[in-house]
Amino acid sequence: MTLDPNDLDEREALAALCKRLGDDEFVLAERYTEWQVRSPSLESDLALSNIAQDELGHARLWYDLLIDLGYEEPEIVYERDADEWHHSTLVEQPFAEGDWTDPIVRSYLYDVAEKLRLATLEESTHPKIADRVGKIQGEENYHLEHAQNWLERLVADDEGKERVQNAVDRLFPYALTLFEPVDPDVEDDIVDLGLRDATLAEMGEEWLSVVIPYLESLDLDVPESGVEGMDGYAVTDEMLPEHVGRDGSHTEAWSDLFEEFTHTYHDLGRDQSTKIMGRPE
Repeated sequence: MTLDPNDLDEREALAALCKRLGDDEFVLAERYTEWQVRSPSLESDLALSNIAQDELGHARLWYDLLIDLGYEEPEIVYERDADEWHHSTLVEQPFAEGDWTDPIVRSYLYDVAEKLRLATLEESTHPKIADRVGKIQGEENYHLEHAQNWLERLVADDEGKERVQNAVDRLFPYALTLFEPVDPDVEDDIVDLGLRDATLAEMGEEWLSVVIPYLESLDLDVPESGVEGMDGYAVTDEMLPEHVGRDGSHTEAWSDLFEEFTHTYHDLGRDQSTKIMGRPE
């Protein structure tokens, strides 16, 4: 796909897709960094730190495509207003203090979705999107494997299973917002232009068909089954939390997190982001 600089629909669709991909990764990484030196072991501390670094790198790959559309690097993160971010409210939730099950459950719910949506981008008509998928998938597969290994360890005793269940109850509704639109018309354009080859509804159905049986195999209860009669799995409005993120509506936790990662930039009076690597090709 060669982007037509005069086609506003194409530009808006590409920007919306890159923002939802990049924002999820960036905000999740910011949350993961809160576990540095607080994880239950040195091994798990290093693993989650590496995962956070991976996610920041993935965000950079998606944000870089916005520069092709004329965005300046500082305005993508540090000079963007808080209500202009389009991440899922799953990734902005604060962690339950001291509860290692929270990042593990969150990682599992998120990484299944990430695996599915990367698959929908493999044949993207935008060459730079398709190219980035291959760079990201290997790392994301490791993230999912890490989460599943920990889940299976944590549910091995009654106390651990209870804590995992509490995390599932708390986070599952927010995970459903991963499949909400930034704007329905723009999301239609994303698929029609071939930037992504599946709709959000299709991705949500597939996610439920993976997550629900797996959690039930661990003897966990899923808050919402997503089953509607004989129609199979589907994400419905009744299953969603009040704030979904994609439309700019966020929870109270977001304002504090946003202030935390932007205040140094503003306090130092910067007008450019610090670059530690060149733009990817």
